[in-house]
Order: sequence, then C-alpha cells, then structure tokens
Amino acid sequence: MPAWVTPDRLTAFGMAGAVMIFVGYVASNLSPYWLVLAIGGYAVQWFGDSMDGSLARFRRVERPAYGYFIDHSCDGLATLLILAGIGLSPFVTMDVALIALAGYMLLSIHAFLSARVLGELKLSYLSAGPSELRIMLVVLTVLMILLGSGPGLFGALSGFDVFVGTVGGILILLFIGQTLRTGRRLARFDEAA
Repeated sequence: MPAWVTPDRLTAFGMAGAVMIFVGYVASNLSPYWLVLAIGGYAVQWFGDSMDGSLARFRRVERPAYGYFIDHSCDGLATLLILAGIGLSPFVTMDVALIALAGYMLLSIHAFLSARVLGELKLSYLSAGPSELRIMLVVLTVLMILLGSGPGLFGALSGFDVFVGTVGGILILLFIGQTLRTGRRLARFDEAA
C-alpha cells in the first residue's frame, strides 16, 4: 500500500462503500440495474473494512482502543445503511429489513459484551462471519436483478422478504442461544470465585 493509504482512510473507504450500497438499493426503485452500484459497494466496503486493521498491524501503528471503537462503530453504521437501503428498495419491505437489522445488532451486542466480560471477541456464528454474510448479500442482490420485484408465491411478501426475514429470525435465535450459553458460563465463573 502506498504511504498515503492509512488505516483511517481505509475505514473511510469502507464507509463510502456502505453509502454506495445504500444508494444502489434505494435507486433500484428507478431501475434494478442500480443494484450493480450496490454490488460494487459491497466490494469497496469489504476491502476498506477488512484491510484497515490489517494495515495498522502490518505498519505497527495500532491504536487498540481507538481502532476497536471506530471499527465497530463504523460496522454498526454500515449495517444500518445496508439494511435500510434493502428496506427502501422494491424487493424487501422495511419491517422485514428491520428484523434482520435487529438480529445483527443483537449478535453485535452479544459479541461486545462477551469481549468485555470474557475477553473473547467472536464475530462468526454457524461457520459464517462478515465475509460470508457479504457474499450472501451479493448473491441476493444478483437474484434481485435477475428475478425482479413484486409479490411472489407468498402473497404480499416476496421471496426476498421471506429470505431476509428468515435470516433475521435465525440471528435473533442465535442471540438468545448465545446469551443463555454465555450466562451459564458466567454463572459457573462467579460460583467458582
């Protein structure tokens, strides 16, 4: 990487990708081909989000507290932009997109609480992490271009609604399961202390 590319600039680049995703989904109300912008945004967002910390570690310019705080704050905002964009598109209703957002945010809360009380930061569940989630969203977006919008076999809900809602429900169930598991683990720690 050239010297002018800094970890903070990569973080900003990743956030620009999240804005591209949002704009692509919202503009798909005009034409589904705007979804190509969202797909490009996923590549930009993934690159910036994945490389900022790696570059800081490689250059030995880590700022652990600042990096952790800014990175995860940007992740939350990027997730909001992505799911709000999906909910404002003609493919998924906003209430279904908000279920997925709630599930993602609940798992994020669990991860951050676990990092605080256990010293363990876990970002992958069911063998899937942020990169796999992005790949799934890119595939979903390609299917939106190919299949179009409108009600499908599920009445007022499209197949995209059912898929996104199911993923959101799975994330919420994972949060409940992880919370119960971590709670039992912490109770054992406290009893042993």
